[in-house]
Amino acid sequence: MAKLKDSHHLSILELYEKNPSPSALECLIYHDKTARMWKGRFSQATADLVQKYGESISYDWRLYPHDIAGSIAHARAQVKAGILTDDEFAQIESGLIEIKNDIADGNFEFSIELEDIHMNIEAELTKRIGAAGAKLHTARSRNDQVATDTRLYCRTAIDQLVSLISDLQLALLGQAETYADAVIPGYTHLQRGQPVTVGHHLLAYVEMLARDQQRLIDARKRVNISPLGSGALAGSTINLDREAIAQELGFDAVTTNSMDAISDRDYIAEILFTLALCGGHLSRLSEDLILWCSSEFGFASLSDAHTTGSSLMPQKKNPDVCELTRGKTGRLYGNLVAILTAIKGLPLTYNRDLQEDKEPLFDSIDTILMALEVNAEMISSMSINVETCKAASSDPLLLATDLADWLVKEGVPFRDAHELVGKAVAASYAENTPLDQIDLTKIDPAFKKEAAKIFDLTTALAARTNPGAPSIENVKEQIHRWKATIRS
Repeated sequence: MAKLKDSHHLSILELYEKNPSPSALECLIYHDKTARMWKGRFSQATADLVQKYGESISYDWRLYPHDIAGSIAHARAQVKAGILTDDEFAQIESGLIEIKNDIADGNFEFSIELEDIHMNIEAELTKRIGAAGAKLHTARSRNDQVATDTRLYCRTAIDQLVSLISDLQLALLGQAETYADAVIPGYTHLQRGQPVTVGHHLLAYVEMLARDQQRLIDARKRVNISPLGSGALAGSTINLDREAIAQELGFDAVTTNSMDAISDRDYIAEILFTLALCGGHLSRLSEDLILWCSSEFGFASLSDAHTTGSSLMPQKKNPDVCELTRGKTGRLYGNLVAILTAIKGLPLTYNRDLQEDKEPLFDSIDTILMALEVNAEMISSMSINVETCKAASSDPLLLATDLADWLVKEGVPFRDAHELVGKAVAASYAENTPLDQIDLTKIDPAFKKEAAKIFDLTTALAARTNPGAPSIENVKEQIHRWKATIRS
């Protein structure tokens, strides 16, 4: 981030001492008023500790491109309303663009005394261009300004997230295609249940991520509404063209109630919920991979580039990315709870509690952006140990349900079939003999010798042809469909 400075006011005074011109004096006087935005009402300076407690510039500085875009659009509307001349607008626009470039290059010193990104930029603008900068805040409040900036920030973040989700989906699809027919046990209660394929398993996460993406896209519609022009809470007697401002900033519409526009943080809560849920999905994927990479499972291997070793045990290869993803999901959940707690019970309209919306928002977006990116990279370089998967899938107990289905097709009611197969499984354990090698006819006459044919994985998977089932043909069709959908 750009540099923080405890006292921006001192540098302005130094500037005036070096160049004691009328314009510099005017700038100094305005900056003194700006640094004390509300001091007409107060006789004492704000305590240093209060300034440090209440500042937000240490984190809301990242709103600067959105704040500047909003200010330029606002200034253009001021020209139309006769508040600014064309020359004054040109000065403001040029000054704001210079400030934006300086911040981007790290050549801007932020002041804690000026509290936030809005006042830091406005004060610097007035320092650079003089009186025209003092007119910029006409007909707006920091309340509608920050609401606008935050919505613009969220809109940009959503677009990034949607793209990164697609990248992770494509990484999963690439592996699903490579291992579309690699059979593994499917689990319930972490106990082997029925046969599936690696491709089918990974496609489940593609589905989850698609829902996350759809939720973000839907949330963007509610984000993309302009509150600028709502003022502190009741608009302004100086009526600017809100629709024109919204159009310039790429908003779809303007808010229709100034009080709600100022106090609304629903869109942040909605985004944080979606990111928390997305984190939950990534955490589940991480847990699967942690198990798969363990010696006990041995289904998968992660690249050396995406694992770490031990400072003591030289043989270790730890799935740190997965574990960190699993851990960081707790932060995503915590940030959601933080915003829900902050907004509960707040009377209309603006309350300083709402300043607590940004750190959870910024942290969740930073966290999930990195998680999506690193997981896509890790998944792409992952390898599946096909022979180990094949050995695990050779367990005939995986086809116990298929055996019950065979009995049903022979006319046995399912509950009876379930009981008979249960007895066969018990006999398998008692005799320490695989289920496909015991004499089923001794269990019950309903079993015939033909029942042994069901213990064939290829046949068993091929029979699962219903939509959503894990036949290899289905899996390949779904991979093809998803690739076409994501790339369109």
